[in-house]
Amino acid sequence: MTKSELIAILAGRYPQLAVRDTDIAVKTMLEAMTQALVSGQRIEIRGFGSFSLSARSPRIGRNPKSGEKVMVPGKHVPHFKAGKELRERVDSAARQEPSEESNESSNYDRDTINY
Repeated sequence: MTKSELIAILAGRYPQLAVRDTDIAVKTMLEAMTQALVSGQRIEIRGFGSFSLSARSPRIGRNPKSGEKVMVPGKHVPHFKAGKELRERVDSAARQEPSEESNESSNYDRDTINY
């Protein structure tokens, strides 16, 4: 699902909201989440999951073209851990539809998405 698909689904589900208002709300929420991670905070959405930062140590890597050693600096990267409810719902849906391939995940039924 893309950001624009999420906006379209929310605008369709809540007709009292204009698409522009829904767009602003989604962008504001994502910006607030981004700013929380930038400031080092952890984000927890009950039933969905949590976002945190993971520290990656500096290491010595290799240039794949030349094979020479290259120093890769340490960095902080976002990490997502799915919540229990999300894991259970995904697992039960996967068990019900074992014949479908994972590359067909973009063909979801928008009416079955529960928020």
